[in-house]
Amino acid sequence: MALQGVEQTILRDPALFYWILIPITIVMILTGMLRHYATVLMSSPPKPASTLAESRERLALLRGVNLRNHAAADPANKGQPPANPMTDPAGMEAMMGMMKGNMMMMIPQTLIMSWINAFFSGFVILKLPFPLTIRFKSMLQSGVMTRDLDVRWVSSLSWYFLNLFGLQSVFGFILGSDNAANHMAQQMGSINPAAGANPFQPGQDPHKMYLNEAENLEVMEHFCILDGVEERVLRKYGSA
Repeated sequence: MALQGVEQTILRDPALFYWILIPITIVMILTGMLRHYATVLMSSPPKPASTLAESRERLALLRGVNLRNHAAADPANKGQPPANPMTDPAGMEAMMGMMKGNMMMMIPQTLIMSWINAFFSGFVILKLPFPLTIRFKSMLQSGVMTRDLDVRWVSSLSWYFLNLFGLQSVFGFILGSDNAANHMAQQMGSINPAAGANPFQPGQDPHKMYLNEAENLEVMEHFCILDGVEERVLRKYGSA
């Protein structure tokens, strides 16, 4: 094992910096930009309403759906699995968009990793200027099976992973904060996939959808939070 406190020196070819480190970084940045523009071209944003009346119809139907799904949130049902998203057309559309985004992320990264393994595997390209613990060795020296190598040395494959998670600020500076190159944002997805979506699918009659939603609201159990409020107030403050 290498002695603690002893500076470890490795004679490296300076060309490694120009022929490995810089090309990997440039390819990662260009791939992120291409993924962003490809995702923008492949995405299908919901068609906006052409008239004010159509916009009010969409919002009215979405309000009924949200009221039916979230109004009867019982605290006793906490922890139970949510409803099946496969039954929601808006959720299906959001899942399809998320799947396209994941494919645009996985395919380029797989090609880049295969390219690095084929041409740059086993190279040590740089040394970090700050000390690290031994737990970082497996993360920073992927593909270099050397036990006595100082943990601060970074392999070419580990440089790829560092760029994969560390270029988000660069993409935000070049493409803006709301960019498709951020793979973490693609994984998180949207909190409310039905927001902004068109509830009227092609071939569906809006009048029948209104009647169907009205029937769904009628069969729900309605109650008011003010029912029995007098007894609750007297029971809480009557003893005082």
